[in-house]
Amino acid sequence: MPRKIVVIGGVAAGPKAAARARRVDPEAEITIIEKEEILSYAGCGLPYWISGVVKEEKELISTPIGVLRDPKFFAKAKDIKALNRTEALEIDRERKVVHCQKLENDGKLEIPYDKLVIATGSAPIELKVEGAHLKNVTQLKDPDDAARLREAFSTACRKVTIVGGGLIGCEMTEAVRECGKLATIVEMQPRLLPGLLDDDLTLLLEKNLREQGITILTNSRVERLEGNDDGEVRKVVTADGREIDTEFVLMAVGVRPVVDLARKAGLDIGENGGIKVNSHMQTSDPDIYAAGDCVEHLASFVCELMLWPMGSVANKEGRVAGTNVAGGEETFRGIVGTNVLKVFNQNVGRTGLTSRGCEKLGLKTTTVVTASPDRAHYYPTAKPIVLKAIVETKSRRLLGVQGIGPGDVVKRMDIAATAIARKMTIDEVANLDLGYAPPYSSAMDPLINLANVMRNKLDGMFEGISAVEVKQKLDSGNDFVFLDVRSQDEYDTVHLPESTLIPLGALRDRLEELPTEGEIITFCKISLRGYEAARILTGRGFKNVKVMEGGVLAWPFETESS
Repeated sequence: MPRKIVVIGGVAAGPKAAARARRVDPEAEITIIEKEEILSYAGCGLPYWISGVVKEEKELISTPIGVLRDPKFFAKAKDIKALNRTEALEIDRERKVVHCQKLENDGKLEIPYDKLVIATGSAPIELKVEGAHLKNVTQLKDPDDAARLREAFSTACRKVTIVGGGLIGCEMTEAVRECGKLATIVEMQPRLLPGLLDDDLTLLLEKNLREQGITILTNSRVERLEGNDDGEVRKVVTADGREIDTEFVLMAVGVRPVVDLARKAGLDIGENGGIKVNSHMQTSDPDIYAAGDCVEHLASFVCELMLWPMGSVANKEGRVAGTNVAGGEETFRGIVGTNVLKVFNQNVGRTGLTSRGCEKLGLKTTTVVTASPDRAHYYPTAKPIVLKAIVETKSRRLLGVQGIGPGDVVKRMDIAATAIARKMTIDEVANLDLGYAPPYSSAMDPLINLANVMRNKLDGMFEGISAVEVKQKLDSGNDFVFLDVRSQDEYDTVHLPESTLIPLGALRDRLEELPTEGEIITFCKISLRGYEAARILTGRGFKNVKVMEGGVLAWPFETESS
């Protein structure tokens, strides 16, 4: 008899598992159960449909050649029965059936399985505050929510408040501004993108958002929402007493794995709240598999379990689950934690661990920040990027890379993710044979440059200091020389507060102007000349010289001009 495969969940991991199972076993009876009407939509593309970058909703729910992914498509193209508007109520593991209810007519179904895949995904966390159910307060979890946002943004509504400064919150700021609205982000953590980036890079993002007209309120917890007599939201009130006038509120405070069905069935749930699975995506029941946002993922290079709600991971896990339920043999090797996003003209990325993540694991690390053009500096489309590397100090193993800038950050994240997955040292990264041509990279790719600067730091060739630490010194009134070694023209265009200009070419002739024993912090546009200046000074006997990593391009605070 043909193998009966049932998949619960019809958005990302579920359809991928079903499609893969069909290819592995052409004779299997495969059924997808999905509570909502729309199947297999591109949830990560919703902000771009709201903003108008993606012109038609159907582009998000269709194949690359424009065929709508509805039950008819799954039946005709995949020979898969897709039951939308059908809710899975219970898994009877003893009888191996899924109890379901048809939402359109309350009809009850029992669907038998030999192998089952749970791909119930994640759901937005609901902020339980007074006024959360006022009109014009919504989340962004599916195309219906996106349609409501598009409709609201097409009206005279002018002020939008986004509660939550994570991925969705930051991406939606651009959509809000593209629709001609004013946007305010309210985030309870000290920085936006909490847990994704270290502070020095997050500050660069926040600076750019403010330049785009976004109001940012961090360290602010929403206490309540207030409405008018018609029940429409009109004000967001924070715990510290701030009152934000608004006409629309988007709740984007994060997501949680949907595991109620699995828990009710007695499957093991992990400490992070996701379903426990092994490398075959198999749950504690050998005939039930799980994939996507609802499971705990293995961060392979540090052997830690984590939640990582990403469509890319869900599709890869769905493929593995689909192979195995159809009689094949495949393992999922885990993730390194790669995330990229676009926010206005800034490309943002992170892969591997952050500094906080390393501290949590008790790892002794060294960090470095560099700035450089993303391709040959003379090529017309060259744009700057700032990169940060984190390595384990003793082993020199690469643990994490972060990046931000208008240039091609994502290419560097992809290379770094591969290096981290292979547990490469920073010395091995520095010798990678990467593609080079002026339209695509510099002769020394920015990631290679980042690796070499880290090697210099580990080998004692210079002592680095971050822009954030320099700002703290300036604010506290510490006595040091903040030495700018750029040209006079560069200095006149933009310079940093309380800095002293001595161009690099004149430095050897003006050493008497600097204190031999006092602290000197050198920098330039990207701090390559700053590094050279530090080498000159230490070679001439100066005792306390540091380089501000990343230079002016990595300075996330106010600048001055002549």
